[in-house]
Amino acid sequence: MLNLKALRENPDLVKAAGRKKHIPCEESVDRILSLDDQRKKLVFESEELRADQKKVGKEIANLEGEEKQARIAEMGEIAERIKGYEKELGPIEDELHQLMLLVPNIPAEEVPDGETDEDNVLVREWGEIPQFDFPLKDHLELGEELDLIDMKGAAKLAGSRTYMLKNEGALLELAVLQFTLNHLVEKGFSPMLVPTLVRREPMVGTAYFPGGEEQAYACEKDGKYLIGTSEVPVTAYHSGEILDEADLPRLYAGYSTCYRREAGAAGRDTRGLYRIHQFNKVEQVIVCRNDEEESLRMHEFILSNAEEVVQALELPYRVVNVCGGDLGQPQVQKFDIETWMPSREGYGETHSASRFHDFQSRRLDLRYRDSDGKVHFCHTLNNTAIASPRILISILELNQEADGRIRIPGVLQSYMGGKEYIGPK
Repeated sequence: MLNLKALRENPDLVKAAGRKKHIPCEESVDRILSLDDQRKKLVFESEELRADQKKVGKEIANLEGEEKQARIAEMGEIAERIKGYEKELGPIEDELHQLMLLVPNIPAEEVPDGETDEDNVLVREWGEIPQFDFPLKDHLELGEELDLIDMKGAAKLAGSRTYMLKNEGALLELAVLQFTLNHLVEKGFSPMLVPTLVRREPMVGTAYFPGGEEQAYACEKDGKYLIGTSEVPVTAYHSGEILDEADLPRLYAGYSTCYRREAGAAGRDTRGLYRIHQFNKVEQVIVCRNDEEESLRMHEFILSNAEEVVQALELPYRVVNVCGGDLGQPQVQKFDIETWMPSREGYGETHSASRFHDFQSRRLDLRYRDSDGKVHFCHTLNNTAIASPRILISILELNQEADGRIRIPGVLQSYMGGKEYIGPK
């Protein structure tokens, strides 16, 4: 959520942000300004009435008889008028709040223009794309032949876009997740196993709601939602708190199963493990001071952590600067890591690193007190450290051998009992 005062001071900047993100907000901004004017007027007039009420109350103490009764009646009239103002103010404040929740954050100047992920701008590439001298199989063929993946069995239990990992497939996913978690712990992150079923407030606080309800699985009877990322509970962990500046930045590595409906994605990336309803992820979340330079440093830090993981897995990848139209409502800037996937004959998104400034913390009431005793809203950031099984697409396809075996990346072998290869049963 933006600062209402800042929006009032520069509404054209906010409207321009909406245009860059392809999130129309001109009418909403104008309506917000109008509602805020109404709100200020009502607050001013009700405060004047309260001042009159206080003045009359003091005078009554020194009056008697009919004059006193008249003043008491006047007090009653003032009280009714105040109630009327409060009744009128309630719906205005509610509408103002709901509109503010929908206004997009202002993107950084270095965010490129564009409408879709096709317009994202290349930052750098790492690794050599391997050349194979034998016919390649995709991850699903490999997984079925080696009894690592079962899509049909999962569909029988849970419908489309579901999967089961078996045998070394299950162990490989756990190895990837554990390796990544250990890597982040060595970097100073506190590991967290978090709830995957949360109230609406954390979803609103992290800016997934309103607007993203269609993508979330809802447990309507209980008023709770399955999370699409551990960013939600981890970022909301300190909601409503005032932290001490000396304890910042807070570095968390949240592990969770994630759920996404993928509404509107029918017909796209439906084969295999690329676009599925359930997956596991290790997420970096940082809560830091309200300082743009520190946010930039933290953004580079979490992105480099994710790159180190992909490099350790020996997977070619590229980093792209996400364009305005692909950025989303809350982000100031986002970088994606796209890893090479032979079956797609191109790169596929595997990681996203975002910074938000105080957009999430205002919604979450997440603050800190500095050394001078002043209270500020925190800055927040997050980044996928690893998400599986999508990363398994690259691992399986890029490490296949001509004889049908799959080489296990060196950094994962110790997590799989020292095995170097996955072979036929």
